[in-house]
Amino acid sequence: MPTVLIADDQILVRAGLGALLRMAPGLEVVGEACDGEDAVRQAAAARPDVVLMDIRMPGTDGIQATERILALPVARPSRVIALTTFDLDEYVYGALRAGASGFLLKETPPERLISAIHTVAAGDMLFAPSVTRRLVEAYAPATQPEPLGEPRGWSTVTNREREVLQQVARGHSNQQVAATLCLSEATVKTHLNRAMVKLALSSRAQVVVFCYENGLVVPGRADRPAGS
Repeated sequence: MPTVLIADDQILVRAGLGALLRMAPGLEVVGEACDGEDAVRQAAAARPDVVLMDIRMPGTDGIQATERILALPVARPSRVIALTTFDLDEYVYGALRAGASGFLLKETPPERLISAIHTVAAGDMLFAPSVTRRLVEAYAPATQPEPLGEPRGWSTVTNREREVLQQVARGHSNQQVAATLCLSEATVKTHLNRAMVKLALSSRAQVVVFCYENGLVVPGRADRPAGS
């Protein structure tokens, strides 16, 4: 049964989410945090499967809290769903960059919220990479310069793994990547997982952000060759 921690600075929102999820079969609410600092503290103690994280909070905001929760020294880190009012929001971009597994609008219907929690708890992304790409392109300038230095771990990533990373960053599913590169889906997953481990990336959303921020994919321009 997936366990859930709710983090929101508005008491009515916390109470509403808590009441909803406690009535939902197959979910267990293990805490309600009033801010980011409280969320980190409770996540470290309760180790929930999923954290519903409001990203605009005073003090330690949801982005900082997400980074700290995902960095906790535990065998199975919690997965974070960012809660936001607007889907194209620089705060959401920051949350995905920090490693959140996706985001939901606060107006999301209850059944969609419950389904999303189960999806993320099972280890899947909350939405297609194409949605992440749309968000990233809204905040990654088209004239973004080449990175100043090589990212840590990049030299250990093979050319084929780099090609897979680029395809994922372009918003392609594993099936589409397999068809484009003439590989099996299982092989695509293997290459992607190995590259993510080498680059210390925890989600496909982070893959998209990484590729844009390091010049592998740039809005309006062709991909940089994988071997460069």
